[in-house]
Amino acid sequence: MMGVVYKFKILLPNGMTVIVRLTDPKPEMWVQDFIDLVKREYAVAQRDPSPLMKKKRTLNWESESWFVEDENGNLMKQRLKFKSFKPHKCHILRLHDGSAEVTDTFENMWDLTPDTELLRELPEEYTFETALADLIDNSLQAVWSVGENGRKRISVDIMKDKISIFDTGPGMDASDENSIVKWYVTAAFLILFIVEVLKQFVSEGLFFMFFEKLHVVEDDRSLKKDIMATRGKMGASLHRSFKAEAIGVKPPYLIPYFGMFGYGGPIATMHLGRRALVSSKTKESKKVYTLHLEREALLRSSGSEPTWKTSGGMRDPSEDEIGKSPQGSFTKVEILEPKVRDLDIFQLQCKLKDIYFPYIQCDEVSKTGKTTRPVEFQVNGIDLAEIDGGEVSTTNLHSCNGPEFVFQLRFSIKQDVASTRSSGSRASQEANARIKCVYFPISEGKESIEKILENLEDQGCGNGESFETFTRVSIRRLGRLLPDARWYSVETVVFAETDAGFNPTPSKTDLAHCNPFTIALKNFSHKMLEKEKEVNVDISRNGKLSSPSHLEKEYEDWILEMHSQYDIEVSAGEDDGVLVVGPTNKIPGISSDVVRVRDTLTRKGTIWKRGQKIKVLKGAGPGFHNKNVYLTLEHFLIEGVQGDAGGDARIICRPLDIAEENGCVLSVKDEIARFDIRSSISIPISVIDSGKCQTIESSEWNCQLQKQSQKAPSTIEVLRRKHCRELEIDGGFPAESTVEAGCAPPKEIVAVVRPGCYVSSSHSKILDQKYIVKTNLEMSIESDKNCKKYEKRLMVKASQEVGKWKLLGDIQGKPCVRVGSRFPSLSIGCLDIYGNQIPFKSVPEITVRLDSIVGVLAEIDKFKKGLSSDKLALKVQNVLIVSDKLDRIRPEYEATLVICPVDGLVSVSIPCQVMPGLVPHITGQPPIQEKHLLPGFVVKELVLKMLDAYGNHIKKGLEVQLNVDGFHILDKEGSKRKVDKDGCIDLSGVLKVTAGFGRIDSSSFLPVSYSVSYQEKVVFKQELQTEKRELRIASKLPEFLTAGSDLENIVFEVVDSQGDVDPRIHNEEKAGQCHSLTIKSESFNLQDAIQYTLRHGRCTIPAIRIPPSDGSFCFIAAHSCYTELQLRVILPVMKAPIVECDEILSPYSSRKVPLLQDSLSLEHTESLMTPIENNEKGLVDDIEKYGERIGNSERQLEVLNEKKREIEEYVSGLQASMEPTLNNSNYVLTKEEILVQIESRNHSAASILCHCYRDLSSQEPQNHFMEGIFGLVALLGTVRTNKLSRILAEFLGEDQMLAVVCRSKEAASAFGKSICGRFLVICLEDIRPYTGELECGDPQRKLKLQDPTLQCGNVPSGFIGYAANMINIDTQDMNISTASGYGLRETLFYRLFGELQVYDTKEHMNEAGACIKHGAVSLDGGIIRVTENGIMSLGCWDSEICFPVGTLENEMSLAPEVMKIQMQLEAGMEMLQDITGQIELVTRLRENALKKLKKKSKNYIKLMDQAVESVRRRK
Repeated sequence: MMGVVYKFKILLPNGMTVIVRLTDPKPEMWVQDFIDLVKREYAVAQRDPSPLMKKKRTLNWESESWFVEDENGNLMKQRLKFKSFKPHKCHILRLHDGSAEVTDTFENMWDLTPDTELLRELPEEYTFETALADLIDNSLQAVWSVGENGRKRISVDIMKDKISIFDTGPGMDASDENSIVKWYVTAAFLILFIVEVLKQFVSEGLFFMFFEKLHVVEDDRSLKKDIMATRGKMGASLHRSFKAEAIGVKPPYLIPYFGMFGYGGPIATMHLGRRALVSSKTKESKKVYTLHLEREALLRSSGSEPTWKTSGGMRDPSEDEIGKSPQGSFTKVEILEPKVRDLDIFQLQCKLKDIYFPYIQCDEVSKTGKTTRPVEFQVNGIDLAEIDGGEVSTTNLHSCNGPEFVFQLRFSIKQDVASTRSSGSRASQEANARIKCVYFPISEGKESIEKILENLEDQGCGNGESFETFTRVSIRRLGRLLPDARWYSVETVVFAETDAGFNPTPSKTDLAHCNPFTIALKNFSHKMLEKEKEVNVDISRNGKLSSPSHLEKEYEDWILEMHSQYDIEVSAGEDDGVLVVGPTNKIPGISSDVVRVRDTLTRKGTIWKRGQKIKVLKGAGPGFHNKNVYLTLEHFLIEGVQGDAGGDARIICRPLDIAEENGCVLSVKDEIARFDIRSSISIPISVIDSGKCQTIESSEWNCQLQKQSQKAPSTIEVLRRKHCRELEIDGGFPAESTVEAGCAPPKEIVAVVRPGCYVSSSHSKILDQKYIVKTNLEMSIESDKNCKKYEKRLMVKASQEVGKWKLLGDIQGKPCVRVGSRFPSLSIGCLDIYGNQIPFKSVPEITVRLDSIVGVLAEIDKFKKGLSSDKLALKVQNVLIVSDKLDRIRPEYEATLVICPVDGLVSVSIPCQVMPGLVPHITGQPPIQEKHLLPGFVVKELVLKMLDAYGNHIKKGLEVQLNVDGFHILDKEGSKRKVDKDGCIDLSGVLKVTAGFGRIDSSSFLPVSYSVSYQEKVVFKQELQTEKRELRIASKLPEFLTAGSDLENIVFEVVDSQGDVDPRIHNEEKAGQCHSLTIKSESFNLQDAIQYTLRHGRCTIPAIRIPPSDGSFCFIAAHSCYTELQLRVILPVMKAPIVECDEILSPYSSRKVPLLQDSLSLEHTESLMTPIENNEKGLVDDIEKYGERIGNSERQLEVLNEKKREIEEYVSGLQASMEPTLNNSNYVLTKEEILVQIESRNHSAASILCHCYRDLSSQEPQNHFMEGIFGLVALLGTVRTNKLSRILAEFLGEDQMLAVVCRSKEAASAFGKSICGRFLVICLEDIRPYTGELECGDPQRKLKLQDPTLQCGNVPSGFIGYAANMINIDTQDMNISTASGYGLRETLFYRLFGELQVYDTKEHMNEAGACIKHGAVSLDGGIIRVTENGIMSLGCWDSEICFPVGTLENEMSLAPEVMKIQMQLEAGMEMLQDITGQIELVTRLRENALKKLKKKSKNYIKLMDQAVESVRRRK
């Protein structure tokens, strides 16, 4: 099979042309590779150059500036995309090598040799349907010759491997007069003949009469002889007789003469497939004769002598063929290996029904007026009459119920024109047509047509047309639709039926464009009153002749009747409008005598106003076929008065070449309005609705005015005699300067009007049509009879009226300047209104400004100006660009330098880029308010504004160096910082003070600073200081300490340089401020590692234990964060005297000491004191001391318990706010606790594995802790919530939760040798992994699974996710993978859970039952297992072995506010732990004091009892 071929004609920059062909290329090709192909073809062409070829410059193939430009100006510098080009067509590409030397002329660019290989390249309109219709035309022409009683049937069957066309025509056999060879030879020789004729006649108008023009073919007598000899075979005479019979008959002209047009059976079959088999039988013959065609054989013969031969045969008819042809004759064409790709049979049926509709069903053939079926058409066994679809049926369904407007046209060649042509038959002199206008009502501009288009789109038969572009004229020739002959009509749908006098194009899809009958028919709609030059047009309606004016009047009356009955008025404008009755002259498109004239109109939300400059794009409608038209809006006309139905609307516009004084005029005099359209034009309102009407800027309008002036009449030039001879006309002045006497003057003087772009010095352009203005201007010449010599002088000089200024020279690219620098020198020329350069009279006063889309950026006053020596150029130099408004045009910095005179009538604009300057100035916003900073202080808000010298922010992306001293940079960007899109560097929350407090005893502060460097130069620096602080003891210390006692209630303070306590040294975990003291001793090991909180600069230490031995006791009190705040204290320690309690005598025997009760507070302790003797005073002092100590402890406990309650409430609130995210249950099992539970199962495999894990946990971290063994299922992942942990554990069961995960069976066997008992092992290498996609950029490598969807397309309510994705894998376990690279999630967890869905509640899970395919669980205990149909687990079950609950150290999915709450919660828990430790310490001290107090009290009571007993004894 032939591949797809792309053919390119390459225009090289040195003026050469080469051809490049590519067969089956890839979709894209690098441009450099394409250049290499061109280079090779160029080298081949240079080997045998033509002697007439001029020498060309050498091409620089090594240049890196090569690029490709296509016919539309699109540039391709990287890749050549072949989807932009059609295959089997020749495309022109232009190559550029970056050289300044370019050419516009290319040798050998056009090849005028005709191509006879029609099988290789057919016209683009020759489609599958066109080729199939060619074959059906042959069948239709055959069956039509069958008598009235014969069966007229055409059957088409389209299958993947074969296409069959069967007809019940007379058939063909082997006889000379009815040979099957005719089917083949006719088209074959006709093709060659057409090519030869076209060598002499390039006019398509002569093509349709080529049989009459045989006598002009002089260069190939043998071909002419062959063709004339084969005319009998070709059936030309028969075709001519058919054509004559098909002219002038009764409409709808159902005589299927399709003559010599089309590409014939062989071309059509080879277009549809690679091989064809033609089988035919006549009524008289008993055999079926066959003819074989093969595409390759025809292609091999297409370039050689016209001796095409092919195979054939004879056979008996099949039963199917006999059954389909009751009269015994048929022809069947079978196309094998067809080119059928995704063919929509229904659409094909609709298209064929449209083409042959009158032959399928017709109301005009029968004499009774009933619908008849002239021919039975079938496609794939379905009768086309039963097909409900297609454009014809749909259009008929939606037409108006009103009467149709019908008339006949007879076209004939005028006698004077016919006499100049060769004599021909009636077939070439006459044509007839019937025009039927069907009205489609318009509702708000479009109703019925839109329904037709919508129905066609629903049927798949739409052709991309909209209401505005709907072509409402369809043409049939001899009842056959010409699909491409679709002309434009405004208010009605027109059906034109033509006879055989009209000729179609070769593809039979349109009327021959240059045929005089076609031209006359096409012009009839809008040039009805004008007479055709070559054709007479006779009009008849209802059997009577009619004149064009009378027909137009009847048509307008019919339109008005349809308007009044069926139409609804279009939308009006914003203004009230002026009512005009009876416009001065006829307005095209307006039939009413009453119109409303408006200055504004609103269409689709857009307001159109009078005076706007518009552009109507080509193809918008009649009059806009070839090019865009530039107009000025003048008025909007709406038919009828307000409220009338059916009012049409028109736009009145003045063309570009019409002066304003010649435009339309609306005048009001004596309250009577008059409207005169004059030279303005009327266009339909649908042009706006179609989107092909656009408003334009003044620059584009002025550009078109300039072009118009170049084409406008400028000068008159008298032609010389030789020029007149070239034009084959008489007249002209002689070329000689003198003539002899008696020489007769020329009878005629021929002069031409030249456009403004014409230069008289170019002699080669004198007769060029584009330099001759086609105009209706009248010219006259006056002469003196006595004149002996004619002298013609013409000098054209430029106008003195300044038209515009123009930038001279070529600025490469868009200039880019930095603010504060100077713009490149500029040269400006002055042009007149016709574009001619004129000198400056003097140095003009100019203004220079920097402009942009957001306004003026700067008025520039620093520049130099001057004129060149010839005064043709204004030199503007040293333009200093200064502006402080560049932030308005960030980030592209697009601007325009505008230079204009003071009056501002003309100007020159130079697009440019103005970049901001470098970094001379930086400001910090807001400035740091604290003059002296505290250590740990974080600068929460600081933005460095990076400005140039003129106040513009620096361009995004500039990199600077951030230097810090005493600060720490908190983010990951480090010291290299880049300017952001706002021209700033945001340091908010980035700088943290790391320098400590200064010492009070030092005279200097501790400096901190940050600075910015650019190009190793410091451009900004801010210096700050830290505060001075000192730690001191506010309470009084004893002179010495007793060994084994406590140093109690020591008060520490942090003071500033003035000696005042600093209340800012306050522990506030919520704000991130942690201030506490630690007590360490060098001489005694303090067991209580407790931090004491600093509150508002103070901290009280309840007690410090003194060592039991004497000597000196040294301890250090230090701030937990700032080591410079520390105090070293040394006190002497003495041993306490040993005194037995029962030997103490109380000196206070006179006091009353009550017994110690349950309450041992200070008040109770004081009540114990009774008058005793002086020798018992020491024992009483001890009781008072311990009582006071107990009281202090109780007060301290009261404060600490209150603080604990506050912290607990704070933590509880944070936990409540985290509940929606974490959804924690009552108790959360950590990984450590699960390890302990597993270890308690002695001698199990899981327990042994956990012990191994602990033994290796203290060593260097590894990916796994035993060769090939990765761990237990329960320990290889964590989950976010306790509920999820327990429900997933229940789903798996304890056996699977405690399963050992290993790499392979070998590793499992090695581990199992030392284990007694049975245990479950999961080998990753044996698991079938998940092979789908993973979530892009997810560090957890989660599986990309589609969310479940209900039948309505929504995700079920309460769906949380898939269980396999809700297991979080620790960082060290992310490296575990199989030999194929699959990790734990793709293997282990996908094997355990599959696509198990997790829902919030059981209700949500039940509602989603329809989309649960692999099971589901809910957080409140519901479980659905797919393998257990109808079984659902509900309720709760407490599993001992669950997944640990925790967060990943690399988890980044939490929202910032959740992360913040989590950090606050952790800090609160630390505070709670701290306060609990303090409470435990104070409670222990209180209990110690209480024990000692009880002991002292007991001794004291005993002493008192002894004293009382002693006194009693004394008495």
